[in-house]
Amino acid sequence: MQKLYSLCKRRLQPFFCATAGILYMTMLTAQPVLAEDAAAGENIWGRFSTIMQDVYGELVAISTIVAVTVASIALIIRMVSRNQRAVDEATGWLKRIVITWIVLNSLGFIVAYLQPLISGGQYTP
Repeated sequence: MQKLYSLCKRRLQPFFCATAGILYMTMLTAQPVLAEDAAAGENIWGRFSTIMQDVYGELVAISTIVAVTVASIALIIRMVSRNQRAVDEATGWLKRIVITWIVLNSLGFIVAYLQPLISGGQYTP
């Protein structure tokens, strides 16, 4: 039993020391990151929210341009093609494009509606 204990101690001690060091360094580096910037009046979560709003705005703008371009190509294929299979595939693509565009644009409305409900980490129905 004593041999097993000393064997485990020799093998696990460096692991526990490394884990403790990693946790200590994580706490030291996380403290300034999570601290509130007194001059700007926002913390990391406020900045993250601003960045995500900007990214979502750009995503919606780009997705609208791409959706209109691809949908126009699919419509041209539907009108010009004499092959029934190509017409059916273009119709399927149009349905997918419209559904995807609606989902992407409605995410902003959903988040804008849910954000006041869960503000401050407290759900208030």
